[in-house]
Formats: sequence, structure tokens, C-alpha cells
Amino acid sequence: MTANTASVGILGATGYTGVELLRLLADHPSARVACMTSERYAGQPIVEVFPHLVGRDLPLLRQLGEVDLGGLDVVFGCLPHGTTQAVLGAMPRGPKVIDLSADFRLRDPDLYASTYGQAHGALERQRDAVYGLTELARPEIRKTDLVANPGCYPTAVQLPLRPLIEAGMIHLDQIVVDAKSGVSGAGRAAKEGSLHTEVSEGLHAYGVSCHRHTPEIEQGLSDAAGEPVLVTFTPHLVPMNRGILATIYLQLKGGLVAEDLQAALERRYRDEPFVRVLPYRSLPATRHVRGANLCLIAVHPGRQPGRAILISVIDNLVKGASGQALQNMNVMLDLPETAGLGQAPVFP
Repeated sequence: MTANTASVGILGATGYTGVELLRLLADHPSARVACMTSERYAGQPIVEVFPHLVGRDLPLLRQLGEVDLGGLDVVFGCLPHGTTQAVLGAMPRGPKVIDLSADFRLRDPDLYASTYGQAHGALERQRDAVYGLTELARPEIRKTDLVANPGCYPTAVQLPLRPLIEAGMIHLDQIVVDAKSGVSGAGRAAKEGSLHTEVSEGLHAYGVSCHRHTPEIEQGLSDAAGEPVLVTFTPHLVPMNRGILATIYLQLKGGLVAEDLQAALERRYRDEPFVRVLPYRSLPATRHVRGANLCLIAVHPGRQPGRAILISVIDNLVKGASGQALQNMNVMLDLPETAGLGQAPVFP
């Protein structure tokens, strides 16, 4: 870092996660965007693509092959799945890397290949990667130079569940997750399933029993349990731009009640700036976190004895992607963890 300012590069700056990083970095006191890449918009100022960034002192967009990444302090990979592997293979060691794709999230290369339909192309870097669920991995994140930023659904699911699993409070074979996401989770590329007429005025499930975030969720929950954990996970697409709401159904162990889960989560996240456990039986909504790096968690009793329901909400582009990436950068560089992340939710 030069003069207490980190030089930052954003690879894929014109996707949703890249432009969200630009929004957040504008308020960061110790980071300067030194380069941005876009294959489609190379040579253009970012304001021609995103007029809402007018007035920002930002470099021109460049093709990936035109930029020197070696002199940067931090590189954010906002590229499509499968792309960052090749970039890291050609990139000199030195910059700290935070990858927002799925390229380094799954430790098992065979599981990665079966989930994403291609062999892993950078296994030597995979061994160095730390899964960056910030609140649960700070010591490892501080030491690494490569963070695999978690997916949006896995963030919303693991933050409420992992402390309860670690405490041995729930049955591992009866976890059911019903999750809803806004359309920005599908990325900015044109896709038939993301067209307004395909999405608006309706709600539909997708990836039933085979969504690619399921292995990522199970990897994290298995780490917490010390044994394999399988979940029933069904995502749904909601006609809104941002947000994830996960409703999680649990069977409790040993005569525990939902109030015990409430107390355990309050203890675990009491001092966390971005994870808030709401009063018992609250009803968090995606509009309560829009634009902010927050995860709100609520606990409800089930109708049957020994059952409980958790509700977790995040903004998929902030705590589920770019905000958590910036939070990880702060930890890696030993900066205040909240730097650049003080935005309050936009309500309504």
C-alpha cells in the first residue's frame, strides 16, 4: 500500500458485482481504483456504461490483456465462472486476490468439475484459497492472498446455521431450505430466463435438487459439523432486482426449544457489525437490507414441538457478493472491517 491507500483492480467491472464494488469503493477511505477491465466496453469511460457513476475519478475500461496487475495491492475477480482460474495462472504473485466467482469455493476438484461442468484449471492456487465467509473465517482470511468469496445463497444459509451446528443444537439430517432471490443474482448477461416478460408477475422454482450452490452450502455445514451434511435446498426466482430471503426449517435436539436457538445466535453475533439477530419472532424482509452489507436473522418456533424456523435476509449484491468481498479486503489488509460499508439500507 502506498501512502496508506490500497491500489485496486476490478476484473469484469461492468457486471453487477463489479459495478456494485465501484459504488461501495467510492466511500472507502483507504482504497483507490487503479484499473478496471471490460472486454465489451474497453476504451470507454465507465460513465458511458453506468451514468450513475458520473463525477467519479475512475480510469478508462481496458481489456484484460492490456492491464498490468502485478503492481496492484488487491485484485477483485468479477469474471464469469471458469475465467478467473486462467487469469490467476498467468498473473504474477503479489496482489491479494478476492474472487467473486465460484472458481475457488469448492475444495474437491471432482466436485467442482461435476457441479460446473469443467475441470478445474488452477489446482495449485485452489490449495491456497480460503473460503471467505468473513464472520466465520477471519484468522484464515488475514493470512491468505486468495479469498474465494462465498455465493449469495450460501451466505444467507450458512450465517444462521453454522453456529447452531457447531453447538450441536439441531439434527443434521432434517435441514430444509426454501430460498428466494432477485433477478440480479443471474448476472447482467442477456438470458431468456431473465427477460422482463419471463420474470414479472410470477414466481418459480429452479435448480430443484441440483442447484450449483447446494454443494457449497453442504461443504460449509459439513465443516461446522465435522461430518457430512446434506440439505434439501430449493431456490426460487422473484420478480425484484435485489435480495435473498431464506426460510430454514429445523428439528431441534435434546428437548431444546426455539428460544435456545435465539440465545445461541445472539451470543455468536453480539459484536458483529453486519450480522444482526432480530428480536424473537421478527419478520425481516429483503427491503430491510437493500443496498447494505447486512444479514438479518430471525428465529420462530415451529408448530410442532422440537421444531424451529429461521428467516435470513441479505442483499445478494452486497453481503451476498461485493460487500462481503470488500469486507474481506479490509480484513486482508488489516483495515477497519467496516470501511466503505457504512451505507444504511435504502427503504422503502
